[in-house]
Amino acid sequence: MNIFETLKRLSEANGVAGDENSAAKIALEFLKEYDPFAGVDNHGSVTGFIGEYNDGRPTILLDAHIDEIGLIVTYIDDKGFIKAEPCGGMDRRVLPAQAVTVHGKSPVKAVVCSLPLHVKKESELALKADDIWIDTGFSKDELLRHVSLGDRITINSELTRLFNDNVCGRALDNRAGVTAVLYALSLLKNSEIAFNIVVAFSTQEEVGCRGARISAYNSDAEYSIVVDVSYSNSPGVPKHKSGKLGGGPMIGIAPTLNREMGDELKKFANEWEIDYQLEIMNRDTGGTNADEISLIKGGVRTALVSIPLRYMHMPVETCSLKDIEAVGHLIAAFIEGYKTINNE
Repeated sequence: MNIFETLKRLSEANGVAGDENSAAKIALEFLKEYDPFAGVDNHGSVTGFIGEYNDGRPTILLDAHIDEIGLIVTYIDDKGFIKAEPCGGMDRRVLPAQAVTVHGKSPVKAVVCSLPLHVKKESELALKADDIWIDTGFSKDELLRHVSLGDRITINSELTRLFNDNVCGRALDNRAGVTAVLYALSLLKNSEIAFNIVVAFSTQEEVGCRGARISAYNSDAEYSIVVDVSYSNSPGVPKHKSGKLGGGPMIGIAPTLNREMGDELKKFANEWEIDYQLEIMNRDTGGTNADEISLIKGGVRTALVSIPLRYMHMPVETCSLKDIEAVGHLIAAFIEGYKTINNE
């Protein structure tokens, strides 16, 4: 599996929370390599079952959210300017003068309106949530042929290679996690394992982890590994609250996570010689799907494995292809090693 090419296709697809269809279509194409019957559930999440179901085996859910942050069209004025508001935790500091695409009946290229710096006050540099305007160049009548209220908007950004196997682009939160799960499946393709494996590329994480609740409920899983991104080292980020880019998976330790699964992930990382880091959280996991999945039905033993990411919720999110690969290896190690864990 070519990790860069997979990530490129996923990260450049439109999939703002609540309208993930384009990204989900590509993710489904990839997942069907491992489950020809994979599909999309009633909430829009891409789901699949790997291998044949065996009632005597426990079920593990591998989850990574497919949605991204963006904007949503809320109003069109008489001059054809679009009023938009954040859909998910958009960092509004980076919005002024960005090139964007409005995903309407057909894609419409546009720019975020911005006053020249010469006439701005310093307090106006960051746009307010209700003061975002988009310029397409169309008149109102022309625009209405292409765009409707509720259409989503993404910032234009291509996945770009940097040095040392690093890449930057849009929506690496969390298309990097989707890529890591797919890579794990490629490693497990010919393995004999003691799990029933359910995969969910879940929707609407950025607006409340909604899709994961449904996918987890439908999965009847006893175990879950959630893959997401977390803060990587960069200027201004506290060292004790960030991981090292290229330093390997960040294994979560938190009251809401299953401690035994975390210990076993560390054990298999050591056995497979996978560099890893610990991410210590004193309450929940900060709004990842892991918190929601752990509470489904009678409870799900849940672990969180994160990919270090710089510049989160910006159009230049940066991560390491090595970390994505290592996360895939760690998931495969855990699933292959389950027999050993249970002395079977």
